[in-house]
This record gives sequence, C-alpha cells and structure tokens, in this order.
Amino acid sequence: MEIRAALKSEQQAVLDTLALAFAADPPIRYWWPGSSEYLHWWPRFALAMGEPAFEMQAVMVTPNFEGVALWLPPGVESDPAQVAALDMPSDEDTDLIAGDLRNEMDRFHPATPHWYLWTLGVDPRCQHRGIGSALLSHTLAHIDQRREIAYLESSDPKNVPFYERHGFEVLGIIQVHDVPRLTPMVRRPR
Repeated sequence: MEIRAALKSEQQAVLDTLALAFAADPPIRYWWPGSSEYLHWWPRFALAMGEPAFEMQAVMVTPNFEGVALWLPPGVESDPAQVAALDMPSDEDTDLIAGDLRNEMDRFHPATPHWYLWTLGVDPRCQHRGIGSALLSHTLAHIDQRREIAYLESSDPKNVPFYERHGFEVLGIIQVHDVPRLTPMVRRPR
C-alpha cells in the first residue's frame, strides 16, 4: 500500500477522514457528545493540535485518504496559543477537568526526544483491512532507522492490542474525573 506525506492543501481531506474515524471515540465524544458540536469542534481541534505535522511532512496518508496518521517529530509540539484561539465553549468545571487531563498526560510523555503519534484514524468503511498497520509500519520503520522512540495515548482500550502488535508497551492508565481513560504507550527502537 502506498503511503505518502499529505500536502498542506490536503488538510480538509485529512480532517474529513478523522471526523469519520473518531465519531464513536470515547474521550473525543466525552468533550463533544452532540453530533453538531462534534462535527464543528473536533476537526478544528484536530487541526490546531496537528498542524505542525503538516509543516514537518509528518501527516501520512493512504492514496484515497482511507487512513491518516498525524505524527509530531522530536522537538515539534502543538502550539497552545492555536488551541486557545479556537475559543471553544467551556466553564469552570470543564477547564478544571481539561487541566487535570493535560497534567496527567504530561506525566507520561517521555522526557527524551520522541515521535508523538497524535492521532491515527481509518475511515470506518475501510477498517480491518490493514490500513492502520500500513500507516503505522511506514513511519515506525523511519523511526527505527533513526534509533528514536515513539509515543502515543490510545483513546480506546480496544486499540491497545493493535499497538502492542506493533511493539508499543503500556505505561499505565490516564484516568481523571469521568473522562474515558487513555492508555499511554511507548515503543523503543528496533
């Protein structure tokens, strides 16, 4: 399967795939439970968090955008100001929960340089065809050549075995308030 870096001009196609792929994702839908608010905010948030991946040519896609993976290379991070500029609706409780979640996520992020798989999504009509594995294997081969580590947070417990098959190890569980749990995972170079 051909895997290539997405062009910045292809952002909408990437976001469309992510909107389909994460429509039933437990933590994402925790924040945006209504379909209209999900379709409005999730793509904007995904772009704000993942836009540096486009600039670094680290958004990997399949030929017809059946699957996409947004990687943040070592030393590249999302811009908090870009996320704040979204001006998403919130209240004191939501801000507290989001802050606690960020703190817990930060606790598991490796201190050493690493590749962060911010998100990987496959159009539901194309799942279970090896697309996610192809996307993951493509970039992991590059990461292994560089002898670097990879890190992610699995947002769905059903996906943990998939990542384990690709060499990721569970570091713990991120569980704050009533937010569905995340599973932080690391993969050492092969």
